[in-house]
Amino acid sequence: MIKTYLMLMFMLSLIFMSGVISFSLNRKHLLLMLLSLEFIVIALYFNIFVYLSNMNYEFFFSMIYLTMSVCEGALGLSILILMIRSHGNDYIMTFSFLW
Repeated sequence: MIKTYLMLMFMLSLIFMSGVISFSLNRKHLLLMLLSLEFIVIALYFNIFVYLSNMNYEFFFSMIYLTMSVCEGALGLSILILMIRSHGNDYIMTFSFLW
């Protein structure tokens, strides 16, 4: 039981690290950055879920986490739509922060 739990935690940390690496390497497009952030959020959710189920706790905190991650995703998509409407693309380098 402990060996499978440790293997699962290792796989989840590997998934999280691959999301962080893809986030740091895809800094040109906002859409790719948002997708890798969602990948990180899902990896953290699975990590929380496995931890809570192993400790026999309630899953109420995971529902709060899912609610906050949905709000984060909606905010990211609204920023993406605003950027595409104002600049025509999602390249980060063409977006000037000094209007």
